[in-house]
Amino acid sequence: MSKAVDRADVLVIGAGAAGGALTKALADKGVRVVCLEQGGWRHPSDFPSSGLDYEGQMQRPKFSFSPNERKRPEDYPVISAGQNPPDIEMVNGVGGTTVHWNAQFLRFHPSDFRVRSLDGLAQDWPIRYADLEPYYDANEREMGVSGLPGDPANPGHGFRLPPLPIGVAGRISAKGFNQLGWHWWVFDLGFLSRPYDGRPACDFNAQGWYGCRAAARASTDVTYWPKALRRGTILKTRARVREITLSDSGQARGAVYYDEEGNLHEQLARVVVICANGIGTPRLLLNSKSKLFHDGLANSSGLVGRGCMLHAGRGVRGIFSECMDGYLHSGDAPFYSQQFYESNAKRGFARGYTLIVGGASGPLGTALGTNVPWGGNHHGVMRSRFPHIIHVTAIGEDLPDEDNRVELDFQAKDSNSVPAPRVVYSFSENTRRMLQHGAQSAREFLQAAGATEIHDEEAYPWTSHFMGTARMGNSPKTSVVNAWNQAHDVPNLFMVDGSSFVTGAAVGPTPTIGALALRCADGIWRRRGEWK
Repeated sequence: MSKAVDRADVLVIGAGAAGGALTKALADKGVRVVCLEQGGWRHPSDFPSSGLDYEGQMQRPKFSFSPNERKRPEDYPVISAGQNPPDIEMVNGVGGTTVHWNAQFLRFHPSDFRVRSLDGLAQDWPIRYADLEPYYDANEREMGVSGLPGDPANPGHGFRLPPLPIGVAGRISAKGFNQLGWHWWVFDLGFLSRPYDGRPACDFNAQGWYGCRAAARASTDVTYWPKALRRGTILKTRARVREITLSDSGQARGAVYYDEEGNLHEQLARVVVICANGIGTPRLLLNSKSKLFHDGLANSSGLVGRGCMLHAGRGVRGIFSECMDGYLHSGDAPFYSQQFYESNAKRGFARGYTLIVGGASGPLGTALGTNVPWGGNHHGVMRSRFPHIIHVTAIGEDLPDEDNRVELDFQAKDSNSVPAPRVVYSFSENTRRMLQHGAQSAREFLQAAGATEIHDEEAYPWTSHFMGTARMGNSPKTSVVNAWNQAHDVPNLFMVDGSSFVTGAAVGPTPTIGALALRCADGIWRRRGEWK
């Protein structure tokens, strides 16, 4: 095994939403950062959004959201288990999963940080919304967000480019929400409506869900990383980390990793930051056993991998007489409603959900997604559905349960023989009730908007995002990291990604991950005198 001659100030593991933001923030301050990323770079032409056959390309395994289907060299298997085995979605590579996220910039509400105080469930975060607000602002400036300021249901917003067109689906949806008297607002989206920060505006010439050929979509490979590299950051791609190494005194020393040829190296650093997502981070900690940490690194609480939270969702579609234009461009989620976001005991469940309104899929997505029959009546059914569909998704907050967990599976291994993670998960009764209410609200909205037909899209809820598996807190007995994402057990080890979430809220995690990463970078900088 070779050992790096040069010792980095900070070693970052993972080049996704958290790794990109944290690295650039530290590089701006002159910190010598090395980042290890097990995937590589992708050229815009690699993405299916660059071709006219986008929908056909998306059916191919290499563009799957799941590493179990893609099976690229940088991917590792993830075993899905439990009463309700979850969907596995992640991307390994520069930019991480931001290369295929929906770019929705919704923030946590102040109440999301105080669930224990307000509802007697889970735990309160050791920070409040006000602690993250300036970092939300900074992350949005770096990423580039188009939207409409002033949403009364959400706290303040930072700089915004003009909103993207709402399309036909948006105009119809506004009438439906207004008729019901429900809150609605235009989405803050990470698609540029104007040229910004050296990147072009969205040309609406492709679907932006998976990559963007014009770099008009907010992903860290086109926002944070080019700037970090210009400031001297070293990014080592195709570098799969096996374990975190420790000094005799119990400090993090660095990381052992495999290069693309399978050779083993050690990178030394004064500070180590793991940004490997809600599955990869506990996997790495659990695999980093030593004489000081028999049950996995930083795991004196026994909570590494425990308390896994997901976002669960139910979708409903309505068929309308009007033609929808959303399939023509990337702005396919014009509106959202948080009418049912906060807790209300009368509903029979705690916390709440966000309703997301989306326009139509393309012809192939419509045919496969709505089970259009083959045979004599195929064309008639297709003409009634394409492009006449509005989708409504209820995305609900899933509360932590320590039985829901990420653990190691020693029977399944990656290409370097590192044990694979196993995710064990079951829906709570609270989550089930919440999603039933959400689906009913979606049907009520579609009826008010004038749908001629309404259909549930799934009998079984979908899942996305992995959070809470190395959670933040004040006590080392009930959490893994402190309010600055610093490990209780190892002072120069930090973890920042979805794993540090205490609760998951009812919005996507990526903007909050970016904000936490920028705040963590500030914390490391302020404590720089402590690192020998």
